[in-house]
Amino acid sequence: MRASAPDPGDLRAVISKKIACLFIGMVAALAVRADVIPSFVSATATSGGNTVWSYQIDITSDQQVTTGDFFTIHDFGNFIPGTNMQPTNWSFSSLLVGPTPSGVHPADDPNIPNLTWTYTGSATIPTNTTLGPFSVTLAGTQFVSAPVRQAFFSAQATRSNGPNAGTKVNNVGQVPVPIPEPSSLALLVLAGLSGLAFYRRSRS
Repeated sequence: MRASAPDPGDLRAVISKKIACLFIGMVAALAVRADVIPSFVSATATSGGNTVWSYQIDITSDQQVTTGDFFTIHDFGNFIPGTNMQPTNWSFSSLLVGPTPSGVHPADDPNIPNLTWTYTGSATIPTNTTLGPFSVTLAGTQFVSAPVRQAFFSAQATRSNGPNAGTKVNNVGQVPVPIPEPSSLALLVLAGLSGLAFYRRSRS
């Protein structure tokens, strides 16, 4: 007796079910992803005519912050030295390159200062914590409610659950940073014009 051919409707149902299961699995994998996420809070004018630029961090599921964990805002730009503010048990540093956690590779211009905050406390900061502000002061005023320039951040934290609890987890993303100051814009324009002139000469 010859077996009957499978019904096309049944095949479509099976395929649809498998695709749905795959999609649910992908969503679940994203849902349990653990990150420290810096986010822009505000750009606030001071009485002296400058601007305080502020961030906060969110410590997401299955993650915690322990001594030595940190985050870096890459290519932030110039700020007034000594104006950094941060929660208790956090230290501040600024370098032209890095520091960057292992395994992530954000764009990092060696001519533009970065901002880094590192946790120095002994008590663990638990998951689902929002912490801030982390801020520096810029010279002059930048009245912005939605900054227009995006740069990369990178962050290192510590897994809090599962077989890999206690190991480091690193991530990278983007965050708003100040627009360049006028002198920097002028340099960028001059660089662009020089490049255009060289291109025209090479074409002639």
